[in-house]
Amino acid sequence: MSKPLTPPSSRPFLNVERSVQGRVWRDRLDASGQAQALALAQIHGHGDLLSRVLAGRGITPEDCEAYLDPSLRRLMPDPTILLDMDKAAVRMARAIMAGEKIAIFGDYDVDGASSSALLADYFTACGTPFQIHIPDRIFEGYGPNVDAIQALAAGGAKLLVTVDCGTTSHNPLGEAAKLGLDPIVLDHHQAPADLPEAIIVNPNRQDDLSGLGQLCAAGVVFMLLVALNRRLREQGFFTAERREPDLLAFLDLVALATVADVAPLTGLNRAFVTKGLAVMQMRQRAGLRALFDCAGAREAPKAGHLGFLIGPRINAGGRIGDAALGARLLIERDQIKAEEIARRLDTLNRERQVIEAETLEQALLQAEAEQGLQDDAKAGAAIVTASEDWHPGIVGLVATRLKDKYRCPAFAVAFNESGIGTGSGRSIAGVDLGHAVREAVEAGLLIKGGGHAMAAGITLVRDHLAAFRAFLEEKLTEAVTAGRSGDALFVDAALTASGANPALMASLEKAGPFGAGNPEPVFVLPAHRLMDASVVGNGHVRFRAEAGDGARIEGIAFRSAAEPLGDALLAGRGTKMHFAGTLMLDRFGGRERVQMRLTDLAPLATQKTL
Repeated sequence: MSKPLTPPSSRPFLNVERSVQGRVWRDRLDASGQAQALALAQIHGHGDLLSRVLAGRGITPEDCEAYLDPSLRRLMPDPTILLDMDKAAVRMARAIMAGEKIAIFGDYDVDGASSSALLADYFTACGTPFQIHIPDRIFEGYGPNVDAIQALAAGGAKLLVTVDCGTTSHNPLGEAAKLGLDPIVLDHHQAPADLPEAIIVNPNRQDDLSGLGQLCAAGVVFMLLVALNRRLREQGFFTAERREPDLLAFLDLVALATVADVAPLTGLNRAFVTKGLAVMQMRQRAGLRALFDCAGAREAPKAGHLGFLIGPRINAGGRIGDAALGARLLIERDQIKAEEIARRLDTLNRERQVIEAETLEQALLQAEAEQGLQDDAKAGAAIVTASEDWHPGIVGLVATRLKDKYRCPAFAVAFNESGIGTGSGRSIAGVDLGHAVREAVEAGLLIKGGGHAMAAGITLVRDHLAAFRAFLEEKLTEAVTAGRSGDALFVDAALTASGANPALMASLEKAGPFGAGNPEPVFVLPAHRLMDASVVGNGHVRFRAEAGDGARIEGIAFRSAAEPLGDALLAGRGTKMHFAGTLMLDRFGGRERVQMRLTDLAPLATQKTL
């Protein structure tokens, strides 16, 4: 079991007190952490850099080997630790034994699609009839709705299972119960004290003491399947002709949802993703195989592929197209049909990128004009932008970009012709946005809203927009100020261009998968000369840097053109700088090369031109 991340050193790394991005650089390891890294290197024989990375994530010599080989058997508790898990397993087992039709109601994002596909795969293996309904983002909105519930009941379903939604859906779940459609909720979103009349399995219920609040919905569903499988086995459901489903083969979907939903890659989640990536590498799921090929990802899958290539394509259906496409792709067994769906999602994703770029440009202009923003130093506690011309499927992405640029919580809201707005918000570390949104609902400023600490969704009328913005300013100022004061770039180690080689990458892989909660290692190339820089692709800046011994490394700063980072690169040719970023392995042309994904930059105090 890993400990909390090692407290960073208070001393600026390489004396960088204000970088191009306006951050102080700090060594991730304090004196105690450095001693821990030394112990890891001496006791286990790991290289210095890997030992520093492990120590920076709270790994001790005692739990090092277990951390490097995360085991589900060791990390996964009995599913019944989750409140009401027994009730859910009993009711679902009864439905399967009786051959009842089960309705699956899933959210329109990757977590909802993956969760729906997990249940669908299991029900298929058991010969259980089922129907999946994924709501249309625009016409139905988030979560269960009465019309959809009535249609599912009319279709003969006797059991309703909502995944990645439903925790606050009092009226729709009440309607389901009236229609004889027993409701089970498998969710992970923050929950109020007053819950709907249903069997609700949610580790973020206020009365749940499982300590599994880090799970995404697919993780909760997998726990349910383990409990369900055990119950069906005890009841003699499985026979020589009807074998138990191989639950380990389902972990590819759990891994996909965990990464795409930005759940922390620690503890059980890290085991889910590690084992799920191994399943994914076997390329047995037709839909994922087709989508990887469509995205041009031929190498062994990594967490980054799921977050940046696969997840956005699945989400594209729910954002601007057919919301059910993602779930259909994940359960499709015919390779030709899977490839057709994958191509549709890929096309939708390209369209989404165009719409997102146009919307973001408008949102940035609005933030600057209406709220007087130019940079994070002038940003208030929160940014709230809105328009009648925006697509509601894009607002979450726009909110993320605003949050990244201004380093404060941000909302983007799309209003319809009736003056009802659908919005999404994204937060920064240390600021609980979900809690603030629930308070805004209680204050009567929002029609509805919910989420978790880092992301939230809202519905409101246009007349309340200014009041909502003022409410956030009042509620979040203290937390945002504290969050900004601790905003620093934490560096794992310094190395030279020659040290950034494939052998190092292979070593660092042992500490992965990297993502939320297990940050990708940040390295600094100190005093390397910037050889050249140029704008490429959709606003990226590519560069080459050279160490004092003549070794060179290439890198890229994504989406940095016309931003301070890109401007500094383009203006700094021939000067020595400290380059900070993460490393990636490029296998183009059959040759392995390590490149840097630039995060930040700090010019030297004294510079010499070529």
